[in-house]
Amino acid sequence: QVQLVESGGGLVQPGGSLRLSCATSGSLFSISGMGWYRQAPGKQRELVATITRGGYLNYADSVKGRFTIFRDNAKNTVYLQMNSLKPEDTAVYFCTVVGTPWWGKGTLVTVSS
Repeated sequence: QVQLVESGGGLVQPGGSLRLSCATSGSLFSISGMGWYRQAPGKQRELVATITRGGYLNYADSVKGRFTIFRDNAKNTVYLQMNSLKPEDTAVYFCTVVGTPWWGKGTLVTVSS
């Protein structure tokens, strides 16, 4: 069983920044791809960004140039740095071990003035 715990969400004004963290348990982290997804009210969950164990990055077009995913294998933690936030980035953000049924419970990001 793998546990994932997201943190770092909150209320931020448009143009602001937040950094999300996802701490994981177990020894699986260093050999797995990790991903961030989000789900806005009334919408389906969508991919935000992924990072492979080798550091290959993939981003949704809507966040390219604004968000950065990175990982610290020593801390079993994956991060999502979010800059230039927009109201449409408002959602619950989830992390996952790519290709597995393991998901965190999510952290809410609200972008509003």
